[in-house]
Amino acid sequence: MLNKFSSSISAILDSRAEGYSLPAGLYTREDVFQADLDVFFRKHWIYVGLECDVPEAGDATVIDIGTTSLILLRDDDDEIRVVHNVCRHRGTRLLDGGPTVISKLVCPYHQWTYELSGELIHAPHMGTDFDKSCHNLKPVHFRSIGGLIYVCLSETPPADIAHLERVMEERLAPYDIRNTRVAHQTDVIETGNWKLTMENNRECYHCAANHPELCVSFIDLDFGFDPATLSEEDRAEAEEHQRLYVKRIAAWEADGHLSSPVEQLAGHETNFRTQRLIIAGAGESQTPDATAASTKLLGTMTRKDLGDTHLWGHNAWNHFMGDHAVTAMVIPLSANRTLVRTKWLVHKDAVEGVDYDLEKLTNVWVATTDQDAELVGRSQLGVEDPAYEPGPYSRFTEGQLDDFATWYVERMRAHGY
Repeated sequence: MLNKFSSSISAILDSRAEGYSLPAGLYTREDVFQADLDVFFRKHWIYVGLECDVPEAGDATVIDIGTTSLILLRDDDDEIRVVHNVCRHRGTRLLDGGPTVISKLVCPYHQWTYELSGELIHAPHMGTDFDKSCHNLKPVHFRSIGGLIYVCLSETPPADIAHLERVMEERLAPYDIRNTRVAHQTDVIETGNWKLTMENNRECYHCAANHPELCVSFIDLDFGFDPATLSEEDRAEAEEHQRLYVKRIAAWEADGHLSSPVEQLAGHETNFRTQRLIIAGAGESQTPDATAASTKLLGTMTRKDLGDTHLWGHNAWNHFMGDHAVTAMVIPLSANRTLVRTKWLVHKDAVEGVDYDLEKLTNVWVATTDQDAELVGRSQLGVEDPAYEPGPYSRFTEGQLDDFATWYVERMRAHGY
């Protein structure tokens, strides 16, 4: 039987109208926040990092999700592992937050010691009858998909991650993300609910008025438009752009570069969308002048004119271009605070100041993330206002938001709310 909080959440879910934004309580209430953590960040696959975060044996980094702490590491056999950051003795945290280099995992409390495989090898003063093999570190379900690390904290992870894996291993292969390095990272705390962060990323209705840097290379027409409100000249431009897309995708795919949209949204457990997008202007990269930021291209890429392969998930967005990639991870911190961790990836042998300029590489998404943080903060203030009531999504430009809200409600229902 549902408890009081779950029943209350269920009533709010019932009140969500198709085609409208979510009711206020789903953005503001503490019980909803805890339910979101449980459903979307423990029972579904989430993106948490990259193989290149731990490029060498002994490299490790800690990722915290609510009260759960994980260690992503590379073991002595050069294999990626993800384990819980919890000593099997009395629960002490093994590692502090952030990256580190280790030869063994040693608990700072009583010096229980684990191999990088998670195997307990030393537990002093536990007696001769103590079976160390029963107290190895707890492993976490994970998949490395094209070098992107997804984890699921549930004992029964959704099986449809297999579709994401099939689609993206092939699409990401030319970029060889496993052999990149992180050239830069930013952590931005947005003062808004995680769903507002994701909704903001799912549309470009707001782009022209708020993202001048991004709009040099991004084409807002890709995210929809109302033809009835356009001038004859603008409508002709939009129609020409649509024809160009059909032509460009056909040409890309004829050359072996998968480009057509693939979606797994409402009606599925694992939420993702991918497509190759045209880059505006010079057409090479998401930089201040839309030209490549790095002369050393990723992986086996030999062309700069292959657009932007984007990948969305329910806690991430990614852009893969010939010269660099941008990945963003979203982790809820509270009902009204969200971590957005953005990483810029370059070829592992690219040298700053020689092969790329860091300012040019990062300018667009540093500015865009800061601008989005302000917008999300304003949205949070709005949904907390007693005057807020759910508003209608534009069917032309915000269809992805309606899909996301529908998926959100479906998944909450599937887990008993």
